[in-house]
Amino acid sequence: MSRIRACLFDLDGVLVDTARYHYLAWKRLAHELGFDFSRRDNERLKGVSRDRSLEILLEIGRLSVDAAAKQELAEKKNRWYVESISHMDETEVLPGGRPFLEELRRAGIRTALGSASKNAMTILRRTQLVDLFDAIVDGTKTARAKPDPEVFLLGARELQVEPQHCVVFEDAAAGIEAALRARMYCVGVGSREALNQAHLVVGSLAEMTLDRLQVFGYL
Repeated sequence: MSRIRACLFDLDGVLVDTARYHYLAWKRLAHELGFDFSRRDNERLKGVSRDRSLEILLEIGRLSVDAAAKQELAEKKNRWYVESISHMDETEVLPGGRPFLEELRRAGIRTALGSASKNAMTILRRTQLVDLFDAIVDGTKTARAKPDPEVFLLGARELQVEPQHCVVFEDAAAGIEAALRARMYCVGVGSREALNQAHLVVGSLAEMTLDRLQVFGYL
């Protein structure tokens, strides 16, 4: 069986709940453009890049704009989002996130962030998680969004660990597909129904321990 040497984590919805900040910023943008944007609509944005999220938003509003306008809209949404996350602190780390990362570090399991967010470093600093990662791969380092496996393959490369020795923690179907395409093990964090392609699904990282990683091989 494969020896687990590294764990790679998505950020939003796995370690912190910034999803609501994204949703409120996208909803504000939609209202400014003259249409509504529901929480159900927001589900389509999970795990995809900012540019693709904007495209989906415009599709929902049945709007077509040129490249310059798209850039302006994306930047406006991001300004609103950054303003919101600038007030985050360590209390916004989701249950189990910090203890599990600390347990992995004590056991010598390497850790990486694998997120599409271009604001990942801001969030990690605000929540005091940055020192718990050996590598951070975010939207500033990647060209292809999930479900492309690039973000996780880059993370494994930075950790100097082969993909078959990695476990990914993800809350979005696109992220789980990316992990599987990278030929890594995958733990879904959230709904079993929505994340049924993962090898294991937990409600939160509060359910994770080193012992539960044994399902993927010996430690």
